[in-house]
Amino acid sequence: MIDGPVTIGGGETRRGGPAVADPAPRIEPLTSPAPVAALPGTDDHLQVRLGLQRRASATVRRHVIRAARRLTVLFLADLTAVLAAEGLLRSLRQGAWLGGGIARVVSAIFPAGTLATAQYLVALFIGLYMAGSYGEGDQRRSPRRLFGAVWLAALLQVWTAIWTRGLDVGVLQYLSTALLVWVALWFDRKMVDRIVAWLSPQESHSARTVFVGPAEDCREASSIPAFRAGGQYVRKGFLDLRSPAAADALGTIADLPHVLHDADIETVVACGYIPDREFQDLVNISLAAGCQLLAVPRSIEVAAVQPSLFWMGGSPLMQLTAPALHGQQLVLKRSMDILGSLLGICLTLPLMLVIAVAVRLDGPGPVLFSQARIGVGGRRFRFWKFRTMTHRVPDTVHREYMTRMAHGDEAGTRQQSADGRGVFKMIDDPRITRIGTYLRRSSLDELPQFFNVLKGDMSLVGPRPPIPYEFEAYDHWQFDRLSVRPGMTGLWQVSGRSLIPFRQRCELDVEYVRRWSILLDVKILLKTIPVVLFNSGRAA
Repeated sequence: MIDGPVTIGGGETRRGGPAVADPAPRIEPLTSPAPVAALPGTDDHLQVRLGLQRRASATVRRHVIRAARRLTVLFLADLTAVLAAEGLLRSLRQGAWLGGGIARVVSAIFPAGTLATAQYLVALFIGLYMAGSYGEGDQRRSPRRLFGAVWLAALLQVWTAIWTRGLDVGVLQYLSTALLVWVALWFDRKMVDRIVAWLSPQESHSARTVFVGPAEDCREASSIPAFRAGGQYVRKGFLDLRSPAAADALGTIADLPHVLHDADIETVVACGYIPDREFQDLVNISLAAGCQLLAVPRSIEVAAVQPSLFWMGGSPLMQLTAPALHGQQLVLKRSMDILGSLLGICLTLPLMLVIAVAVRLDGPGPVLFSQARIGVGGRRFRFWKFRTMTHRVPDTVHREYMTRMAHGDEAGTRQQSADGRGVFKMIDDPRITRIGTYLRRSSLDELPQFFNVLKGDMSLVGPRPPIPYEFEAYDHWQFDRLSVRPGMTGLWQVSGRSLIPFRQRCELDVEYVRRWSILLDVKILLKTIPVVLFNSGRAA
């Protein structure tokens, strides 16, 4: 998890107690630290502090060089992606690959000379910079930021035309081009880190990092994805807040100046709770050495909230908010639901009429099946599907099955499908009608839920609405599923459907609530198409 101990001073390892012979090989720094010149009347600790201050400019310079390298690599990768997209379009327009018909369509949608022009490239890079897509961490990979950047670039080009002529064909062509560029940039950001890691050794592009705090918090912080091997940071160990230090620690927090100097540390990570006095020393020493100072607030990570710093009355306050849609985003999501449900109803209405006739002819009973389901905030609503079961057959067997599943009986509720795979749903249910088997396998029985979405009881994307007796078996954490409108499709449906046990379904629904965003909804909707077409996850 954490690299071996760092040698401090002349070949001995400080562990907060008596010095012992260092059994591990000495870690060679990236560049030899500047020698500490002895000053009259100064002790060893002060000499180390002065040495850190003298080499602070070199540490800062390495951070600047690393940032410049990152900016250059991203710029070249983006330029390559745009030029590759332009080359692909040029080949398609010339009919080199797919023939004249495709060439005419591509020429109509993507006009020549829209990507490889200096005007567009300048606008694009301005948009990427303003969107924060050249920053540190996950910001540079954010599809949402990339999407905003390419649309800003398109608008920088065509805003005059939109102002004077409105959305004519030429403007729409530019906007279509923006979508293509977004896909190209998203792909290049996915690949650039892997390519850099493959071409360049880790030590040459990663900051040497030490963790400071309680031992258990340091171990946990060093294992999170942000500090994984091959990333921006190379872990050199941790300093324990307590004395004597843990056996696998480099020492105690009192050894921080020596560790920073001898191991040529560039990044310090504060973990867990550190008392004010020790934290002040940690800040002063780290910043004086020119180190990047990070903090991992463990309680915030566990609570699954997002922190944002603001100032009130001259004092800093940390606001913790749950990741959710607010204001304009809620309006946009509801607008998507209304437009999507109307479009779905219009496109599938002839098919729904055919299904209605088939259900009616298949046996006695109503065409539609209505059932009470639990929606947002625990509110009940009527849930509509095409009837797939024999009319007026009791649901005792299904109720017992779902109760056992909700209580964690995975072994007893796993059933064998026709292809031999274990699924968590009732197989060969005698209540299912002949037409019902086909409707369930193809998910066509779900089409009437477009009316639930239009009414506002459901959303296109969200957690699956539970049946009341399933809801009654919920544990406390599962109630987070009811924080948003239930959906026709959701994260667990596109992640395995019936192949996933009940608890994991609930965990995926809770994960969706915590990661809730418009972009996530779009991703799930796109993934739903192949899942339904190919019956992925065995719908029936």
